[in-house]
Amino acid sequence: MALKQYLAQKLEQRLSPQQIQLMKLLQVPTMELDQRIKQEIEENPALEEGKDETEEDYGDNEEDFQEENEGNDDFDLSDYFDDDTPDYKTQTNNTSKDDEERVVPLSGEQSFQEKLTEQLHLLDLDDTQFLIADTIIGNLDESGYLNREVEAIVDDLAFSANITISEAQVEEVLSLVQELDPAGVGARDLRECLLLQINRKQDGNITIFTAKKILEDHFEEFTKKHYDKIQKKLEIEDEDLKQAIDEIIRLNPKPGGSMKESGKSMQQIIPDFMLTEFEGMLELTINGRNSPELKISREYERMLRTYAEGAKTSKADKDALTFVRQKLENAKWFIDAIKQRQNTLLFTMEAIMNYQREYFLTGDETNLRPMILKDIADMVGLDISTVSRVANSKYVQTGYGIFPLKYFFSESLSTDSGEEVSTREVKKILSEAISGEQKKKPLTDDRLAILLKEKGYNIARRTVAKYREQLNIPVARLRKEL
Repeated sequence: MALKQYLAQKLEQRLSPQQIQLMKLLQVPTMELDQRIKQEIEENPALEEGKDETEEDYGDNEEDFQEENEGNDDFDLSDYFDDDTPDYKTQTNNTSKDDEERVVPLSGEQSFQEKLTEQLHLLDLDDTQFLIADTIIGNLDESGYLNREVEAIVDDLAFSANITISEAQVEEVLSLVQELDPAGVGARDLRECLLLQINRKQDGNITIFTAKKILEDHFEEFTKKHYDKIQKKLEIEDEDLKQAIDEIIRLNPKPGGSMKESGKSMQQIIPDFMLTEFEGMLELTINGRNSPELKISREYERMLRTYAEGAKTSKADKDALTFVRQKLENAKWFIDAIKQRQNTLLFTMEAIMNYQREYFLTGDETNLRPMILKDIADMVGLDISTVSRVANSKYVQTGYGIFPLKYFFSESLSTDSGEEVSTREVKKILSEAISGEQKKKPLTDDRLAILLKEKGYNIARRTVAKYREQLNIPVARLRKEL
């Protein structure tokens, strides 16, 4: 088939640079917005912080302004000529529109393995033993467990370091690694991890002895909470069994996590909105960081007038005029995007506040109405994706705590009377029923489904199980206590 040229009309929707910039600004939280504004000010010298000043603010004495800025040659226009291409044209996006932008915080703290390696230097080890120990530590997972076989470690050292060792040598060094802090590191399974910790407890204590026997001989019964079988085999009283189990529960099943958490960078939450209630009236305010004071540089406006009024015959003058005009336009776009972001955030949050008015007045979770993104999008006249960007990583401070905006969105459920209620209300009733159950005979999912049906919520057992898992509540067998 021969190639042909032809003309065709095609209608397309394309996003303008301003729309792209606004969408990106909408989904960033307050902390990241501060960094984004600082970055824009550094890249665009025509943008400045501070209140925008009108011509009247300068009075009639324009010469004072010119004298003030005369000799201000801190920058060279040639340094910015590479920035003529807008950022959106040089950026690539390989992610889906539904993907959330996640920022991984960088921490300067020592890693879990580095802290263990420091302790190795305090041991009396020869070069081969140190290399084996260092290899073992390098193979520990983030919880502190050794998930590789001893035989595999022998093969690793043979191929990587050309050292021939036996499995017995690795076992010997592994026992030394298991003596490092925190207790339980280097274990190959949960049972060994708990035993390593219980062995460091005080000898001669009958409770410690009973707990050790449970872990050594009756670990499977313990994990399945078959306490009656353990009590019968060990021939102990209820109180003795309860004390031993309490001792085991206090042990750390993930010893590596304790050191990891100590060096973990904690994310600070800054609420984007403040909602207060006074005499039955709700008042919504937006965080001042979401509406910073930005202005166009007066010096750049003067430069634009100067270049526009002067001769533009040389290429340098044309390049300078193009550069100044572009920087001024970019600064105006950014200021408008920040203002539009503020208005969109406030408009959307007002719709959420009005929709969930009963909850914000009482703080009772059962008063939360079922609400999805489409409900708010229809109220504010925006697209669902825009509302989703607003709700992403945004927080509101109320009289009952700080909540993410996504907290107020939930699906609906019909009761026997036909009333639409939020699934969060059902979860709250489910959580209260489980917290008030008899721990010796916890409620099964079938019993919970019957209980909810008695309250008018016709929910299947598998739905009860799904809600229970979403609440991070284990099954009835694992909730059993003495």
